Amino acid sequence: MQLFNPHIAKQAIIHPSTYTYARLVSKAQTSTMALPTCSPSPRLDRFGQAMESLYGNFSSIDDPPNWIPPPRSGGHRGRYLWTDAFGVVNFLTMHSEYRRTGNDTIGDDRYLILAGRLIETVHDILGRTRDGHSRLRGATDANPLSGGLRIGKTDAHGTDGDGQYHHYLTVWMFALNRMAKASGDVKYNRQAVELAKAIHPRFFVDRAAARPRMIWKMSMDLSEPMVKSEGNLDPIDGFVVFRLLQATAMEAGDGAVLTEEIDDYRRTMERKGEHFVSSDPLDLGMTLWTAHWFSGRERWAADLAGKCFEQIYNLFEINQYLERNIRFRLAFREFGTCMGIQCQSEMNAEKESVDLKCYSDAIIAAWDPYMQLSISDDLTPVDLRPITRVMYASALIPGAFQAGFLGREPIATPWE
Repeated sequence: MQLFNPHIAKQAIIHPSTYTYARLVSKAQTSTMALPTCSPSPRLDRFGQAMESLYGNFSSIDDPPNWIPPPRSGGHRGRYLWTDAFGVVNFLTMHSEYRRTGNDTIGDDRYLILAGRLIETVHDILGRTRDGHSRLRGATDANPLSGGLRIGKTDAHGTDGDGQYHHYLTVWMFALNRMAKASGDVKYNRQAVELAKAIHPRFFVDRAAARPRMIWKMSMDLSEPMVKSEGNLDPIDGFVVFRLLQATAMEAGDGAVLTEEIDDYRRTMERKGEHFVSSDPLDLGMTLWTAHWFSGRERWAADLAGKCFEQIYNLFEINQYLERNIRFRLAFREFGTCMGIQCQSEMNAEKESVDLKCYSDAIIAAWDPYMQLSISDDLTPVDLRPITRVMYASALIPGAFQAGFLGREPIATPWE
């Protein structure tokens, strides 16, 4: 079944010239203000520095199994679901990268253990009411994720207050799935499936109808909608992440545990028709990241990746995005673009013809000096620093966000 209108992804691939690359980096390094000298440290070093700015000095942790993550994630009681989801995946990247490069001077599985401790801490804080006295409605000690997970907003009330976002929850499910793959412990994928089954019906309206629709934001206890509009990327997020969870479950012998839920997303995507690709850098990057999981074998995802490439070209070449004053840009949103570009570029068999990495390199070149200075107050609001730092690390090295980075991926059931 074809969801989108015919549009071959390879026809939309941009081939930036050497001149284009040089011009982009030059613009990034000279636009609007003088930049400090870039650090010559390798990307993995800068990756680690960004992570330590949130989670502390890793080499000084004497007892990783009892580590308590510092409350620095920028949310309520120090935890914010999006930031910590990226933190978990980044820990898995560090675990793999240090072993792969032979730079693991610590010589143990501490990054894997720290990822597990961060998961436990998030479940214990964001899986409970704001006062910490009880689990969210529907959750029990045996099933701690059956009430979902709070966003972690600092304010309790209002449309921008605490609640539950579908797209935050799917990123957390993805982090749990990656933890299952990196550790070999399927309990993490089972936790993700538990969370998926708990929150899924709450975010749907007319779920049993031929044309269901979704809700952007639910209350903390999932009892009522806070924002009734439908997120642009939510159906595709669910369709992709739930298929990854189910593929892992089937490989572990748990069966096709999310078939009905996956079909709900499929019907929602069909109702929406051709997917709108936003020019917002974060939405654009996350769309490309989501598509890369299936762009090599399913037409809908290849078409979507092609539309993303067109939007990237328009953003950087037609609209001259990198020439904008950096004071009016948000680094973490651009880091989402970097991650999406790198994941998709690595998946294509003809790297020489799809090398869009010059754009992600130009973004890194623009922001790297400021990240090395830990981001000055006049560039990024204090409450955005944690998300900026953790996404900076993911932009430098997407690692475990990328399909195949942790080894062979279980084959998801093809979309019929």
